[in-house]
Amino acid sequence: MVKQTSSFHALLFVFVFVFLGVAAKGVHCFQEKNYHNLLNLQNIILQWQQQQHQNGELSSCLSQKSRSVKGATILEMKHRAYCSGKVINWNKEQQKLLALDVLHVNYLQSRIKNLHSFNKNGVLDTQIPITSGVKLQTLNYIVTVELGGRQMTLIVDTGSDLTWVQCQPCKLCYNQQDPLFNPSMSPSYKQILCNSSTCKSLEIATGNSGLCGGNPPTCNYYVSYGDGSYTRGELARENLNLGTIPVNNFVFGCGRNNHGLFGGASGLLGLGRSDISVVSQTSSIFGGVFSYCLPSMEAGASGSLVLGGNYSVYRNSTPFSYTRMIPNPQLTTFYFLNLTSISIGGVQLQVPGFGKFPGILIDSGTVISRLPPGIYRALKAEFSKQFSGYPSAPGYSILETCYNLSSYQEVNVPIMKFQFEGNSAMHVDVRGMFYFVKSDASQVCLALASLSFEDEIGIIGNYQQRNQRIVYDIKESKVGFAGETCSSM
Repeated sequence: MVKQTSSFHALLFVFVFVFLGVAAKGVHCFQEKNYHNLLNLQNIILQWQQQQHQNGELSSCLSQKSRSVKGATILEMKHRAYCSGKVINWNKEQQKLLALDVLHVNYLQSRIKNLHSFNKNGVLDTQIPITSGVKLQTLNYIVTVELGGRQMTLIVDTGSDLTWVQCQPCKLCYNQQDPLFNPSMSPSYKQILCNSSTCKSLEIATGNSGLCGGNPPTCNYYVSYGDGSYTRGELARENLNLGTIPVNNFVFGCGRNNHGLFGGASGLLGLGRSDISVVSQTSSIFGGVFSYCLPSMEAGASGSLVLGGNYSVYRNSTPFSYTRMIPNPQLTTFYFLNLTSISIGGVQLQVPGFGKFPGILIDSGTVISRLPPGIYRALKAEFSKQFSGYPSAPGYSILETCYNLSSYQEVNVPIMKFQFEGNSAMHVDVRGMFYFVKSDASQVCLALASLSFEDEIGIIGNYQQRNQRIVYDIKESKVGFAGETCSSM
């Protein structure tokens, strides 16, 4: 039953097994079951109110909870928004994050389009576009690792390959919360020469060839992220500890000149597919398998990044279903899947556009999922039909389907399911359905948006990936999905 109240109390999210449809003047029962979830609005609002007071008190994002179990390394994942130690105006923060996400997606689409243009003009496929690493100030997640004996907080990014940190001495560095890495204090730090095969691998990983500098000539890297953000420095080797597992002579970027909206993190952890990504460099240890569970945004929430394929360490509540990665010779470092259908409240969308090459990109840094216009229009129409009992609100930025839910304590939300090749499915968690433009729920929008053109690449953003255990198996070239409530370790 839908409740209306002016005062909110602490409640928890629950699942309903009898469908309830809300009409303008009453409640209607559906014939089918298990196609709606109950979203507790007052719980979300209370959490935001608490965060307004707690954000200024946070002192560090460094995690002490990383561990190794049965051959797998488990790193605690946190949301970066609560690690800055600053008081956040959540209304402004949500609006800013959405605007920056638009820039990120526009940049990604332009790089893909430019690549296809290059190929048509006869340029070799080995000219890989710059992979997107920085996610501006979108909803990124962080983990803590140990580099050269010092703990570092890094942004996790499946769309980037080169791992890098800010280093002393630094010509230009953004403000980070923890001390800068000082290579002169580490006896295991080694610079990489510019004529090495490792230096040459930068072109595939970053889109830019390694540059020679110094005497002897060391390998300098440069990565630009399209929005004016960049990192540059020297390529080096250092001992890395992932939990309790050592990775000796790990290749990373020692950034001497870094600019952009990287937040207070020390740098970036690249989980792409090139030779210098974390996944490739640790394949002999972890078998080319990693997974994550992205937590929701309430203060104190944490998920996990698991390196290794030991399924016994997962806490999934539903069985895994797998789909193959779609190979793309132009974009070899990204993760593409074949999206075959989407259903809303048990109703499968009947529109063309599914199953087209090169597939849909799954990305841990993009916030809002993007769909081709035809698919998005059908999704919007079906969702609006099933959610028609709630008052609408003006759209915001790229978000067109918005509601005023400020007078509701809880609402029934149609379940959304992404179906992939091989009968694999990702059931979107109820907390990944709505983007709260305003913290009082007076402007709450469906967290999906339309691309501008049918030939642009669809993206599954991290909003829809929340509370899922998503497994990336590089050697078997497959991705798996299972429901999991992300919680502290």
